[in-house]
Amino acid sequence: MSVPATAPAVVDYDHGISAVDADYQRPMLVAVHLIVEAGRAAIVDTAHGASVPRVLAALRARGVAPEQVDYVILTHVHLDHAGAAGLLLTHLPNARVTVHPRGARHMIDPSRLFAATVEVYGEQTARRLYGELVAVPPHRLIETPEGHVISLNGRELHFLDTPGHARHHVCIRDARSGHLFTGDTFGISYRELDVGGLPMIFPSSTPVQFDPPALHHSVDRLLALAPEAVYLTHFGRVQDVQRLGADLHRLIDAHAAIALTCRDHTGLERRDRLLHGVRTLLHDECRRHGVSLSESRLGEILDHDIGLNADGLAAWLDSRD
Repeated sequence: MSVPATAPAVVDYDHGISAVDADYQRPMLVAVHLIVEAGRAAIVDTAHGASVPRVLAALRARGVAPEQVDYVILTHVHLDHAGAAGLLLTHLPNARVTVHPRGARHMIDPSRLFAATVEVYGEQTARRLYGELVAVPPHRLIETPEGHVISLNGRELHFLDTPGHARHHVCIRDARSGHLFTGDTFGISYRELDVGGLPMIFPSSTPVQFDPPALHHSVDRLLALAPEAVYLTHFGRVQDVQRLGADLHRLIDAHAAIALTCRDHTGLERRDRLLHGVRTLLHDECRRHGVSLSESRLGEILDHDIGLNADGLAAWLDSRD
């Protein structure tokens, strides 16, 4: 069952949580989450610079002025999550940015971060997607290591160090709801692939820090908290968390197995094999879940992630040498 093209640009959940569609590359690819607590707000992940007017409009529609935003919370510093952080901060006079200690320097000086993005996408595409990155002033930055807690108008948000997708990744537990904001650690689940209201999920092995054992451990940590719901940057809220976690574990291993079959190949041959392996795996997973979309439509939804996952698996193989 596919989601219509007219799906709302903002989805309101309970507990004062909303998902703003950043319209990054296509609708329903990247969600910027809002948490509103008694007139104060936090923003979880920021997408790219073009999302800023959408986020500000969503806040206004919920009665939140820019000066009432206390935090811009980053799960990690990949630019589809953090690319607009500095620009957004220029509109939010009282907000501070939170980030894993490993990612802090990249928010203060984003030049190396942009250079790494150019390596993945190429310069022309990177500039088209993200434009010029705006640095975050050091005095407006909060480092959030394991166990750090911030208060949003009395609502506690707890930070967990959750590597596996990236070494600078945190997940956030909302004490009020018990729900989690998981960035990419708990995978990717697109609403167009829901069947009968049930989501499917798959891991993100985006370059360059995919680490299967660490990701298994992080997923287990999140499952042990037994949340009723998690909020994914790609895309929005999912429930039935324990089932999805079991699928993630299985598919993390399946991705690693694909990579290991290609370890004796190099260059374009290796990349073609990785692309074919990941594409076959994810298309087969869609069919197992009951997705009836055409192969071409599946390609429209999944090809971006298939390419990134294949490149991340190549980087993982190189890191093992």
